[in-house]
Amino acid sequence: MNRLLIFLIPWKDLNMLLMKIITKYVYELLEKDCNLKKISIPVDATESEPKSFIFMSEDALTNPQKLMVLIHGSGVVRAGQWARRLIINEDLDSGTQIPFIKRAVAEGYGVIVLNPNENYIEVEKPKIHVQSSSDSSDEPAEKRERKDKVSKETKKRRDFYEKYRNPQREKEMMQLYIRENGSPEEHAVYVWDHFIAQAAAENVFFVAHSYGGLAFVELMIQREADVKNKVTAVALTDSVHNVWHQEAGKTIREWMRENCCNWVSSSEPLDTSVESMLPDCPRVSAGMCLMRDI
Repeated sequence: MNRLLIFLIPWKDLNMLLMKIITKYVYELLEKDCNLKKISIPVDATESEPKSFIFMSEDALTNPQKLMVLIHGSGVVRAGQWARRLIINEDLDSGTQIPFIKRAVAEGYGVIVLNPNENYIEVEKPKIHVQSSSDSSDEPAEKRERKDKVSKETKKRRDFYEKYRNPQREKEMMQLYIRENGSPEEHAVYVWDHFIAQAAAENVFFVAHSYGGLAFVELMIQREADVKNKVTAVALTDSVHNVWHQEAGKTIREWMRENCCNWVSSSEPLDTSVESMLPDCPRVSAGMCLMRDI
């Protein structure tokens, strides 16, 4: 019976269900297997407002030597994931950040895992109740009750038909954005201001994939002096940043040339230089086709 039910679930719904299961499982691994703490943000959030979270090692803010910061790309991936497709088709080591985190911890790094795609929560849209014109009429009570009964039955049939025709519209949802974390770029700046900038580490290292690279460049644009003072090196993987479109200044581009490297999908041997049209950090081959943000 359960197998039959699975086949009856629309593919889109089944895909979303699988995504939620994977995300929940990876979150559990981050806490239980990697010993990271789940930290709610905004840090001063009220009980009723939308919230997100990041993950940090116990010593993330107190480690005096080094801190590793991980930023994933865009799409459906969440904290601790690189690519859902690799998690499903390959394994957790290929598609999650867990091997990076374990190695960083083993080598004495504090760790902060960003969650830049968790920008809002979905809630059911409040229903607007329209007062029936019959309520204020001078019609006899019996006639008014009969009309209301017919109206309710008509609405019931219409709702049933709509649910059958389009089950996704059973509930109308609305998005409530998380304060100061409504986009990956906002999230990166927020975590920098409230956590990374407060960390004791003398050397901070970033690993940023795809859109995470763009978020890092935006962070540099907004906090240039602080980033230069605290960040030692940045490893980008298939970063989609663009210093022209993002209007990164000359001093930022010069710093990126010295302190960043972008490993890109290529059939060339690992670390082979790859030509770039942009005047920023060096691009080298990852020696393989890297993961997509899905």
